[in-house]
Amino acid sequence: MPNYDLIAIDLDGTLLCPRGEVSRENIDAIREARAAGLTVTVCTGRGLAECLHVTERIEQADPVVVAGGSIVACPVRRRTLHRFAMEGPLVRDLVGRMLAHGHAALILKDPTATAPADAPADDQPRGHDYVVVSPRGWAGVDPVTRWWFDTLKVPVKLVSSIDEDEHPEHTVRVGVCGTRAATSPVAGEILAELGGRVNHHHFGAVVPEGVGGDPDQHVVIFELFARSASKWSAVSHLAAQHDVPPERICAIGNDVNDVDMLARAGLGIAVENAIPEARAAARAVTKSNDRHGVAHAIRQVLDGRW
Repeated sequence: MPNYDLIAIDLDGTLLCPRGEVSRENIDAIREARAAGLTVTVCTGRGLAECLHVTERIEQADPVVVAGGSIVACPVRRRTLHRFAMEGPLVRDLVGRMLAHGHAALILKDPTATAPADAPADDQPRGHDYVVVSPRGWAGVDPVTRWWFDTLKVPVKLVSSIDEDEHPEHTVRVGVCGTRAATSPVAGEILAELGGRVNHHHFGAVVPEGVGGDPDQHVVIFELFARSASKWSAVSHLAAQHDVPPERICAIGNDVNDVDMLARAGLGIAVENAIPEARAAARAVTKSNDRHGVAHAIRQVLDGRW
């Protein structure tokens, strides 16, 4: 008998291989976990629109944790079930600092709440996922961000001022994208002056093939959430809906936004390619994401070895 009832799986660097795909081995293992009675959830930094092609590939019907833990959503009806919203004045302060440092501000919204009032009353609201504040228009937005939105067809509203955000109460995350050298000054300022009011992450972005080189030129994301928002808080909320206690939760991840979840779950599993902090927080290490590490971990759990 498995020792766990719920498995939370990160996407980038964990379930997804380096090419951004889900292997047949991982898909089969997820099916086996469901057949054994375990609840499987995705737990990702991506917004819902950015991971629907993955949830469809793994036939995910149960709720998922998206946007770094700030939203729990239904991937089938594409609706938000729970969110950890940010305070309006705090968002305005953060955006002002980002713009002052020359960055476009990427404001992630609850897309269920941004649907137009006259949108069809169906199961899939047609709101926007991001408000991008850029006084210089798209010219002021990092090319990697533009590539990401275009590739995944993410609904975006581009504005020149935060005053044009019609739904300030529905913000769940604020961030910037750029090189580490470019984002470090604004990150340092915000954390020094507002760090106690936010949860934050500063880590590598998913980039087009061939982008890289000098470590200072690596493209990263600096993102901020409500203090209460994290992958673990969202997974805990979801687990409570299934009457699953923390000690019966298994989590698999690789990056900085997985560390808390790996440390606090009943079993935290890091993939072999995980950053040192994630490996240190985990109790077990599985194979890397290019060797079907999720499948290996799930089968260890199903066999009762872990």
